[in-house]
Parts: sequence; structure tokens; C-alpha cells
Amino acid sequence: MLKKLMLPSFLLLFALCTGAQEKKERVYEFRFVPQKDMFFIPYGDNHKELERLSSFVAEHKDAIENGRMPLYVDGYCNSMPDESQNLAIARIRANRVKSELIVHQELTEKCFVTHNHADKGNWVTVRVQIAAPRESAKIATTAESGKTGKTVAAGKTASSDLQSDVSEYQDFQSASDVSSVSSYPSSHPFSLRANLLRWATLTPDLGLEWRIHRHVSILVNGSWTSWSWDNKNRRYALWKVSPEVRYYLGKQGKGFLGVLYHTGEFHYKLGKTGRQGDYQGGGLTGGYLLDLNRALSLDFHAGLGYTRSEYDQYKVVESTRVRQGSETKNYWGINQLGITLVWKLIK
Repeated sequence: MLKKLMLPSFLLLFALCTGAQEKKERVYEFRFVPQKDMFFIPYGDNHKELERLSSFVAEHKDAIENGRMPLYVDGYCNSMPDESQNLAIARIRANRVKSELIVHQELTEKCFVTHNHADKGNWVTVRVQIAAPRESAKIATTAESGKTGKTVAAGKTASSDLQSDVSEYQDFQSASDVSSVSSYPSSHPFSLRANLLRWATLTPDLGLEWRIHRHVSILVNGSWTSWSWDNKNRRYALWKVSPEVRYYLGKQGKGFLGVLYHTGEFHYKLGKTGRQGDYQGGGLTGGYLLDLNRALSLDFHAGLGYTRSEYDQYKVVESTRVRQGSETKNYWGINQLGITLVWKLIK
């Protein structure tokens, strides 16, 4: 009698183990820039993962659309100040990834099971469980029998949110500037700037940048200093104003090109002869923006162009400046150099 009871139990256990082994899971991971909700396909391995996922969806499209093989989408964000903001960004990120499949693979919201999380990191995962035929039938039956009025209502709300993101995504793709998706202007259009190289030479420098577009900004930097020593026989003084227009390159807007104009006056006497005059010029600038954290970044840049200066030369004779003549110089070359600390003024 005992043997008769043990045999069916053993067979049932074996069947359960076999069914568990028949079920496999594939995971596709998409990385996001911290604090950003746009889906940058060239970022990291996103392009490769999207190709893998698209190929899988195309191969199993019937099973996905019929509910036998749902796509489990999990959005994550932990780079915002509080949980509600993290969840909001995570939801948008998940919808961005789903939008890719809806737009290009013609899937619908019913193909997805979505969850959002305010922890772990800045990514979206898409998981799919590949089950044996009998498991797929069971999933389909459960999905149909488990629909209630509350679930349908929640699904409609999710569909409404996703439809809004799909429409935005389609408009975004058809825009002429589709290659740039930085949300910089909406979060911090103004930045304070300080050229650390000038501060290192005891020349205080401050500036303001206005990002009027995700690609374009206008900035103005100003420097001023006045030093004298050795009973005023040595002198180092100047002021300078440098307006500039920049164009930020690429999807993340880190590299940039610009057009610079500068003007100012100088007065220095470090040896026997002193020089006092003014200058102006301009040129082309280029550089790279390196983020340090959410609010701070470093701006590495250099300018190449033309500068013209006109100045008087003098010597000090018995505490009196004696003019020695005047000169004009035209200079072609590097006329701007900086490592600038940028503080983004966040709304």
C-alpha cells in the first residue's frame, strides 16, 4: 500500500521539476543616463540589446500578442532626490522602451506587464519567460480568467499614459533634431561659471551661461584684477569681458563648438618696462563638458583666433612714469584657455 502511494507522488514531483526546467527566462537590459528619462539608443549597449530584443519579438510575435508570452518590463531610477520623482522617471523610462516595440514592432499595451521601482539603478529590464507548450496554455487561460473590472480599469490608465508617451516618441523621432535628446534646458537653463585657471593666477573670473536650446547657449565671462607691490614699482592689472555663443554636439551635448569675442584693458610692469593698453579679438572655441554630479561639471575648452592690442610703454624714473613710445601687435593663435567649474542652477 505504501509503495502504491509513493509512486504517484514521485511521478508528480518529477513532472513538476521537469516543468520548472522547461521554463526559461531571457533578460534584456537598457541603460539610462542618471536623472534623464530619454531612451538614448547609442548609450552603452542599448543598441545591441534593442537589436536582440527586436529579433526575439519578431520571432515570437504571435505568442506575445496572444498573451502566451508576455513581456515583463521593469523601470528603475534612484538618481532623483525623492521616491516620487524616482518612480515618475522610472515609469517614463519603461514607457520609452515599450514605445520602441510599439512603434517598430507594432505591439500593444496588452503585450506588457509593467512594474516601476525607485531603487537599484538607472535602467529598464525586459524579461520574457519561454515556457513549455502546456505552461503557455496555462498562462493564457489564467490571464483570461483573471481579468476583472478593476484590472481592466488599471490597464486603461496605463494604456493612456503609454499612448501619450508613444505619441511624444513618434513626434520626437520625426523632428529634425532627433539626434539630440538632452533635457538640459528644462531642468537647469542657467549656470554660473568660474575659470579655475584664471583664479590660479589671482585673477577672479565669473560668468553666466544661458542654455536657450538643448543645442545652443549664450554665455558671458568676466575677469578683473589689480595688484601692485615693490612700492608700486611692480604692477599687474586687467579686466576682460568674453561673450560667446556655443553649439553643443551629440545626443548628450558634452562636446561643443563656439564663436568667441573678447575685449579688455591691461596694465602690467614686471620688469624695467611697463605696458598699458587695450585689446580685442575673437575666434573659434571647442571643448568638452565633464559632469561631476547633478549640479557641478567641468568645462575644458580652448579658443583659436585673432587678437589685436594697442599699448603704451613706459619706464619709472624717480617715481615718475616716462613714456617710451607705443606699439600695436596682431596675434594669431590660442587666445582662450580654460578649465571652468560650472554650477547648474536647478529649478
